[in-house]
Amino acid sequence: MEFTVAQIAQLLKGTIEGNADEKINRLSKIEEGEPGSLTFLANPLYTEYIYTTKATVAIVSKNFIAEKPINTTLIRVENPYESFAQLLEYYNQIKNNKTGIEQPHYIGSNTKYGENIYIGAFAYIGNNVKIGSNVKIYPHVYIGDNTTIGDNTILFSGVKIYSDCVIGNSCTIHSGVIVGSDGFGFVPNSENNYKKVPQIGNVVIEDFVEIGANTTIDRATLGSTIIKKGVKIDNLIQIAHNVEIGENTVVAAQTGIAGSTKVGSNCMIGGQVGIIGHLTIAKGTKIAAQSGIGQSITKENEIVQGSPAFAIGDYKRSYVMFRKLPELMNKVNALEKSMK
Repeated sequence: MEFTVAQIAQLLKGTIEGNADEKINRLSKIEEGEPGSLTFLANPLYTEYIYTTKATVAIVSKNFIAEKPINTTLIRVENPYESFAQLLEYYNQIKNNKTGIEQPHYIGSNTKYGENIYIGAFAYIGNNVKIGSNVKIYPHVYIGDNTTIGDNTILFSGVKIYSDCVIGNSCTIHSGVIVGSDGFGFVPNSENNYKKVPQIGNVVIEDFVEIGANTTIDRATLGSTIIKKGVKIDNLIQIAHNVEIGENTVVAAQTGIAGSTKVGSNCMIGGQVGIIGHLTIAKGTKIAAQSGIGQSITKENEIVQGSPAFAIGDYKRSYVMFRKLPELMNKVNALEKSMK
C-alpha cells in the first residue's frame, strides 16, 4: 500500500510543510525511521529524533517549533498521537479487509449471514446462526448453534464461540478466545464426589468490546454472563459464570474474576488481580496489579491495592512500616537486652 503525503494530510485534516507529493508505504518509530516511512512526534522526550530521523514524513503538533533544520516533510495536526492512532486503525481496516468464503468450510442449516462477509478455510458455523454484515471469520473458528454475531465484528483464527451466545457489533475477538465454555459448577454428593451442575445459560457480549488472546468467558449457570458495551479485556483472563462487567471497564492480563461478581462501569483492573465470587465492585474503581479482592467495594472511584486489598493510601503507609519491620525488630531486641 502506498499513499502520498497529500492523501494522508487530507485523512487527518492536517497541514503540510514540505513535499505533498512524497510517497510512503509503511509506518515507523521516529528513532527508526527510514525513507518511505511515516512517523510521529507526540512525546517531548523524543524531540531530538525529529532532527535526525530518516522517515519521509512526520506527524507533529500544530504548536511544534523547530529549533534546528528538519529534512522530513511535516504534517501538522491538533493531536499527533491521536492522528497516528487513526492511521493505525485505517491501516488495520485495509489489512483486514478480506471478503469471500474460502474452501473448505462448514455452514449448518438455517444459518444466515449479511453482506461483505469473510469466512476463512476450515471455519465451522453451526445451525441457526445469525451473522451480520462486514463480519470477518478467520480460519479454524468454531461458532456453535443458535449464536448471533453483529455487524463489523472480527473473529481471529482459533476463536471458539459455544452455542446460544450473543456477540454484538464492532467487536474484536483475538485468537484462542473461548466464549461460552461451562462455568465451574460442582457440588459434593454423599459419596464425597463432585457432581457437575449443568450450565444452561449463555454469554452476552455487547458492542465495541475487544477480547485479548486466550481469554475465557464462561457461560452462566442460568441467565447470562454479560460483558457490556465498550469493555476492553486483555490476554489470558478468566471470567467466570454469571459475572457482569460494566461499560467501558478495562481488565489487564492474567486477572481472574470468580462467579456472579458484578463489576461496575469505567473500572480499571490491573494485571494478575484476583476477585472472589458474589461481590460488587463500584463504578470507577481502580484496582492495582496483583491485588486480591475479598470483599465488595461500595465506594465509587476508590483506588485499592494489596491482598487483601484496601485503600491505596493506607496500603502505601502500611508498606513503609512493613519494610521497616526488620529494623524495628532489631531495636526491640536491643532494648530487651539493655533492660536485662
